[in-house]
Amino acid sequence: MSEVTLKIDGMSCGHCVMSVKKAIDGIDGVSASEVAVGNAKVVFDESKTNRDALADAVKNAGYKVTG
Repeated sequence: MSEVTLKIDGMSCGHCVMSVKKAIDGIDGVSASEVAVGNAKVVFDESKTNRDALADAVKNAGYKVTG
């Protein structure tokens, strides 16, 4: 298992948090996520997904990964 913390721009409320959490948790291989305004800490199986796929999910939810 791998763990990554993504810094996310554009989040400002609980709805933003839930949107990002739903997007990340929907990725095959994600086993846990903690999402707060401005960041997401994700534990995932690197044989099923990667950081780029997580960032793409955040982008598709309408937010920008900055780090």
